[in-house]
Amino acid sequence: MKVQNQISIQSYKADGFIGKYQKLVRDVVLPYQYSVLNDEAPDTEKSHVVRNFINAGCAVRGEDVGDGFYGMVFQDSDAAKWIEAAAYSLSLFPDRKLEETVDKLIDIIADAQEPDGYLNTYYTIKDKEKRWTNLHEGHELYCSGHMMEAACAYYEATGKDKLLLVMQKNAEHIYDHFITKGHAGFPGHPEVELALLKMYRLLDNKHCLELAEHFINTRGCDPHFYEKEKEARGWSVWNGNPADTDYSQASKPVRSQSDATGHAVRAVYLYTAMADLAASTDDEELLAACRRLWESITKRQMYLTGGIGSTVHGEAFSVDYDLPNDTAYAETCASIGLLFFASRMLENEVLGEYGDVCERAFYNTVLAGMQLDGRRFFYVNPLEVIPGISGVSPTHRHDLPVRPKWYACACCPPNAARLISSFGKYAYGENADTAFCHLFAAGEISLANGMKFTCETKYPYDFTIYYKIEKGGRLAIRIPAWSRTFKVCINENDTDVLPDKGYLYLDVSDGDTICLTLDDTPQFQYASSKIPALSGKTALCRGPLVYCFEGIDNADDVLSLSLKRGGNLNVSAYDENLLNGIVTISADALRREASDTLYSSDVPDEKPCQAVAVPYYTWGNRGENQMRVWMNETV
Repeated sequence: MKVQNQISIQSYKADGFIGKYQKLVRDVVLPYQYSVLNDEAPDTEKSHVVRNFINAGCAVRGEDVGDGFYGMVFQDSDAAKWIEAAAYSLSLFPDRKLEETVDKLIDIIADAQEPDGYLNTYYTIKDKEKRWTNLHEGHELYCSGHMMEAACAYYEATGKDKLLLVMQKNAEHIYDHFITKGHAGFPGHPEVELALLKMYRLLDNKHCLELAEHFINTRGCDPHFYEKEKEARGWSVWNGNPADTDYSQASKPVRSQSDATGHAVRAVYLYTAMADLAASTDDEELLAACRRLWESITKRQMYLTGGIGSTVHGEAFSVDYDLPNDTAYAETCASIGLLFFASRMLENEVLGEYGDVCERAFYNTVLAGMQLDGRRFFYVNPLEVIPGISGVSPTHRHDLPVRPKWYACACCPPNAARLISSFGKYAYGENADTAFCHLFAAGEISLANGMKFTCETKYPYDFTIYYKIEKGGRLAIRIPAWSRTFKVCINENDTDVLPDKGYLYLDVSDGDTICLTLDDTPQFQYASSKIPALSGKTALCRGPLVYCFEGIDNADDVLSLSLKRGGNLNVSAYDENLLNGIVTISADALRREASDTLYSSDVPDEKPCQAVAVPYYTWGNRGENQMRVWMNETV
């Protein structure tokens, strides 16, 4: 079944849990991040992003470039993602002051574009003669892609086309280099492919479609391309290994790939573009590859939290079932990319598992990537943290016990902001006669097909969802796989309609009210015996939320706890004063007596107790303390 396009960014007005997060982005995250981009945030990692564009504009005009370029080669992308997040926020909450701020930044970016359409501050300031000679490391196409996405979003939100015209010119420059002039190569870091497809849909620009197809179809056809490129140029940004074709998803042509490999963010950005292109061109061979890669990730390489990319070495997938808790990488951006991939798979076929993974990734890893106050961020999202080891030991240095304010490589903070602000695009979709409810998000929904309705719910802490239909049609509601039971009423009358591939299809009329009640029972989770790190362990979930145990709730020691198999799980009342409002779960447990002896033949004493768990996304908000998702289990 060919399905829906994502709804336009103006079609969803948020309320409830998601609306609260979107207001946090508006009120705190966007202003804070903009101050960082301008190097105005105190005691925070220097960014220099805006100054880089100003200095590049000076270089274009032949003026002195001031303090030159500072930061990573992909530093421009931070500004692009911030603009995109601001655009989505403006579509929800019109704000003249924010719009003026974005307009000023766009003016600065436009001034940094070279006459031929090229736009990249690193090369314009530092190495103009080296343009397009280091696709493996240079991130020129990656930065262009993010700026294209920003341009599309800002045009859709405001109708202003200055940045869109800049990026159209940039896209034509790229087309001229790779298509007209026939220079070989494909992006080291996939991203521009999915951005070009967004430009194509917005503008019906066939060059954008052709260029996206070219980059996707070229990848992996010459696995040695990056080696040849490095030999020809004789210089490097960070001495990356061009022979590691798994890292760059270039060992085989994309239609022949079966296993998700290499850098996790690069992988899911590529797979998102592949799924998008498959939907746009009815390419069944490409879709078949996407299905294989989806299976590789979600059935053999994904954490319970929706995190992907288990190893710090290359920020990458490792091998099947290698999912350690305490050394997990699980980059925030990787889970965002996984959500993108799932959403685009829904463009090809309506399967509940795609929505299930969207939900799992968002409510756990993505939200955990940002402090509840919106001012600190995790790049890495472990499932176990032990102060004194995590962030300290050489093997665990990447797994921090508290969120930093910013990063030298700051891809995750603005990425989280743009996803949260655009949540409606992933929660709802449409085709000619159907509204798809992929995720449960309170608010008002108005669709291009004429349907209009509101969703009322306190999800993810309450599991009753009401849909009030203003303009009817066909409603397709995902029934999550975790919900062992559910009940649906139309106008207070029970219905016995059964889900089809995870979605419930209902014909609804003007004035109808639909009430969906999902299973709110907390559940023990057990892992495959193929995952060595999880032998003899169990975890807790309730609805879409994975729970974790923090020391602050458990006598400062979760390591000595083991949960009783089949023990009682008690759900608290909603506490609006705890961690911005949560529900806790208490579990029957045993606490082993602590010992200072490194090893002993004495059997330790164990005492019954109650272990308290909080939602994983809230961990690390009350100071440095122990945290575990997967707990030892005792009979």
